[in-house]
Amino acid sequence: SNSINRCYMKLEDDERIEDLQCQGLKIIQNKNLYTFTSDSVVLANFISTKKDDKCVEIGTGSGVISILLSKKNSFNKITAFEIQEEMSLLAKKNIKLNSIENKIEVIHDDIVNFEKYIQKGGVDIVFSNPPYMKEKIFGPNKVRTVARHESSLSLDTLCMVSGKMLKSGGKFFVVYGAGRTSELLVELTKNRLEPKRMFFTENGRGKVILCVVEAVKDGKKGIKVLPNLVTNDKDGRYLEELHTKYVK
Repeated sequence: SNSINRCYMKLEDDERIEDLQCQGLKIIQNKNLYTFTSDSVVLANFISTKKDDKCVEIGTGSGVISILLSKKNSFNKITAFEIQEEMSLLAKKNIKLNSIENKIEVIHDDIVNFEKYIQKGGVDIVFSNPPYMKEKIFGPNKVRTVARHESSLSLDTLCMVSGKMLKSGGKFFVVYGAGRTSELLVELTKNRLEPKRMFFTENGRGKVILCVVEAVKDGKKGIKVLPNLVTNDKDGRYLEELHTKYVK
């Protein structure tokens, strides 16, 4: 049915279909909106889920992380929140393109309204690749600005909401700018989300870019710091081994 879906999928002028290089998954990217980066692949590889898990994604964008998880992991369902209408429509289109409507539901709303859709304290896994640049004046491309800058999702809101959603023992997976690691760890522990595993990514030139954390609600103290993950070679090319490193 995948090929049938593709035949009838109407693409806008600025949209293109790309191969995710994972078990036949495809994704529509719109170059005028926000296109995903290697952050998403790194996080998707790090997330671990079990077959009965109820999962929530905060800020799904084009849906790429949830779509990758649909083939990499087993879970009951992902409820994917997206505050931007254009991106939520694109995510729905991508879920249909891959024929996984039974696994992922996209909700176009602000995550602070989550209790309208899911039970507080009833979620097993929450994950997010949130905007982590400090708030800034909106440029000409509002969609891209919201996706990258924390104007519509602050770090404290992200951690507070994740803490409320998760059941005790539930896990939160997040990727954030490495320069804001201390802020991230403070907000996590403030919301009973105890960091348990983490690593940093670096580009091929030795610069540390991202911090990736798994936190457990009401978890015991003690964090395992994994070796840095190099995401690019020294010429900036994306490394294929990303698809295998830190996969649970």
